[in-house]
Amino acid sequence: MADLAGKTLFITGASRGIGKAIALRAAKDGANVVIAAKTATPHPKLEGTIYTAAEEIEQAGGKALPLIVDVRDEDQIQAAVTQAVECFGGLDILINNASAIMLTGTLQTPLKRFDLMHQVNARGTFACSQACIPHLLKADNPHILNISPPLNLNPRWFQGHVAYTMAKYGMSMCVLGMAAEFARKGLAVNALWPRTPIATAAVENLLGGEQMMRQSRTVDIMADAAHLVLTRDAKTCTGNFFIDDELLAEAGVTDLSKYAVDPTQELLPDFFLD
Repeated sequence: MADLAGKTLFITGASRGIGKAIALRAAKDGANVVIAAKTATPHPKLEGTIYTAAEEIEQAGGKALPLIVDVRDEDQIQAAVTQAVECFGGLDILINNASAIMLTGTLQTPLKRFDLMHQVNARGTFACSQACIPHLLKADNPHILNISPPLNLNPRWFQGHVAYTMAKYGMSMCVLGMAAEFARKGLAVNALWPRTPIATAAVENLLGGEQMMRQSRTVDIMADAAHLVLTRDAKTCTGNFFIDDELLAEAGVTDLSKYAVDPTQELLPDFFLD
């Protein structure tokens, strides 16, 4: 499958960042995109809403359905999936992108934040998958793609931020389990993670500020890598933990300079990868 024309994508957290970038890449093919995110009114520190994202998707050549969805709310998820199917006739792809982050040690992590990360990352991914799978199983080439890291039980990935790692690995464990569970039914379940930090609001506001942004890659590399996964045969491409630059290299794209925010800066490695 060369492109995503006519396919319907349900993307959580698609009002900005990586989720929106994946949506816009699909829209260039003429895809339908369900923007399932919380931001309905402008945020003082964060750019974009589900409605501004919808405008961009339409301008890029796709069809958009902006829906207010908090992935912690089962009823909102189910209502959004129902609306999406009624609007576009079915679902082909689910992108579990919505995520909460707080890189703090055990004693510095309020339980409120622990709960938020687990509710959004692990539980939200499971809940959205559970709601979408009955519809995905009716599609010709159904995919679930979680924006989550490869599983690695080396303590170094836990010791500085055990709560976040547990929550994020929960998304990855969904890949491990669901890929095996639905392999015979032709549903692909994969993960995608970046080699470097990606220039998003989370990096700027919560992680490393302007300097880290300059040492990051743009969201476009994740969008292009996701597109390569989503256009593969679901029956033969499942249970993988993909890294963005490795996927592009397989496709013959080795010059990644266009993805650098500031080509004069040395890129930082992502903290979940060696």
